[in-house]
Amino acid sequence: MNWRTRLTELLDCKYPIMEGAFAGIGTWEFAAAVSKTGAVGCLTASTSKTPEGLREEIQKLRKATKNPFTVNISIGLCPHIDGMFEACFEEDVPAIETAGFRPDEYAERINESGITWIHKGATVEFCKHAEKLGADAVVLVGLDGYGFKNIKQLPTFTSIAWAAPQLNVPIIAAGGIGDPRTFLGALFLGADGIYLGTALMATKECPLSDKIKENIVKAQPNHPDLIRELLAPPIPKDFAEVLKKRDTVSLEEWLISMEKVMLKHPDWKDVDPTYIQQLLIGRGSEIVELFPSLGTRPKGPFSFACGYIDRIITVKELIENLVKGAEEILKRKSEEWELP
Repeated sequence: MNWRTRLTELLDCKYPIMEGAFAGIGTWEFAAAVSKTGAVGCLTASTSKTPEGLREEIQKLRKATKNPFTVNISIGLCPHIDGMFEACFEEDVPAIETAGFRPDEYAERINESGITWIHKGATVEFCKHAEKLGADAVVLVGLDGYGFKNIKQLPTFTSIAWAAPQLNVPIIAAGGIGDPRTFLGALFLGADGIYLGTALMATKECPLSDKIKENIVKAQPNHPDLIRELLAPPIPKDFAEVLKKRDTVSLEEWLISMEKVMLKHPDWKDVDPTYIQQLLIGRGSEIVELFPSLGTRPKGPFSFACGYIDRIITVKELIENLVKGAEEILKRKSEEWELP
């Protein structure tokens, strides 16, 4: 089957599947493993630490695969951000993905570079704003996903269905997607591709703590603590307090605090910038200490996609299972519905 969508045309990839940006673990090796399958790998610039390091990793990624990839630059969280952009421009990467905070001050430079630009946002309104700034595509993240939240964010499928008639650029659906049914569901709702986070975290190539991978396999999406963390609104008192801190601390510190407040983490005042890296590469009981708010659910930064994961497999197996499973569903439904 030829998986032709506006995303595959934009990025010249085989499958409309993108790797999410992973703070601390979005390495060139991981991105290469994803791109080799026909999906689109993502090199997270912050893992390179410096612009010089990013250039080296882009070059290594290009030697590892001729297939397209993206480079994620999270505004407000990525160090040496101006240099990181310049490294991407000079290396003429296939695509840049911005996220984290408003990209307005960087939009002109990205557009002038001629490089494909994808922006990741949590609301339909902000994706429309990114489109006006010149983004070539948007990743729309629903509440089903882990990480940064927005007070106006909606569940993934509601967001995609609502956004589709309002946006002209390709839409990539993110949040809780990780099996053939959710893959197809997102496409039928109007997305041009999907964005995988948790499903890729549970692969053999992912440079993530084995303990967290084991917890993803154990986890269930209907656990009350996970539901509260991903879907419940923030505690009003904490939300009001963190809003007041916006002009008194650095953007990086504020974004970390806001993320924790939106996830209902009681330690939200702890703004150690290294906490994400500690969280992802930690071992054993250290993981428990880094998740003080998660109650009894298996510990780890994962989404409702945990419900589709029952074992640790390779990236190649994951992408093949998604594509083959989706094609089988389409074939079966076309026969049931007597489609031509």
